[in-house]
Amino acid sequence: MVHAARASHVGSCLSMLDMLAVLYGAGVIRVDPQRPDDPGRDRFILSKGHAAAALYACLAKVGFFPEEWLESYCQDGAHLGGHATHHGVPGVEFSTGSLGHGLGLGCGVALAGRGAPNPFRAFVMLSDGECDEGSTWEAALFAGHHRLSNLIVLVDHNKIQSFGRVEDVLRLEPFADKWRAFGWEVREVDGHDHAGLAATLAQLPFAADKPSVLIGHTVKGKGVSFMEDRLLWHYRSPDAAELGRALRELGFDS
Repeated sequence: MVHAARASHVGSCLSMLDMLAVLYGAGVIRVDPQRPDDPGRDRFILSKGHAAAALYACLAKVGFFPEEWLESYCQDGAHLGGHATHHGVPGVEFSTGSLGHGLGLGCGVALAGRGAPNPFRAFVMLSDGECDEGSTWEAALFAGHHRLSNLIVLVDHNKIQSFGRVEDVLRLEPFADKWRAFGWEVREVDGHDHAGLAATLAQLPFAADKPSVLIGHTVKGKGVSFMEDRLLWHYRSPDAAELGRALRELGFDS
């Protein structure tokens, strides 16, 4: 998808893809592709909306829309925009991509879901880079104060953001302790271990009266040796030779 569109953010897609696969493939999030507007469905917000290609792929695989749509991703006139786009795309609840806004949106959704006739949960996928932003922590404070136990955050903690390593740009550690201090219940897992992710997410909510955050320790560009843990693949699109090599490493024909 990214190669055909000459787009970017493939590294950011691969780092979170295992978490998305478990969320949708293991039945963690309560959604029905045949009833995308079910009032009682859980809502998913991709705060790191630049990694939309991964979300679109998951939604197509579970049947929200035809897989053929993926072929024109991020191209003029296509259904699927380069950042997460909800208009006309079943399964995408909100258009996103301006970082630091997703958790605030998730708080409002969770608050609404708690009081709805058919209560629902809000799931938010954050990047670690946007945890530099004050708006994220303002929302985290709000969620803790209101004891939004139907709010679940997954952090794609791949340790690289747009212009460098998180540790160098703005250090987050002690990261888990910060969430705890804001009133959240925290779990840390290998963000590429499907069994571990499924077992952890099966415990939701992690506490009866607190919002939950799962910090997934991930690798940017996971699964492709020349992309793994490299800032270059935040922006670069693979050329034909790189695409072929990547597909072979991932077990697909080039």
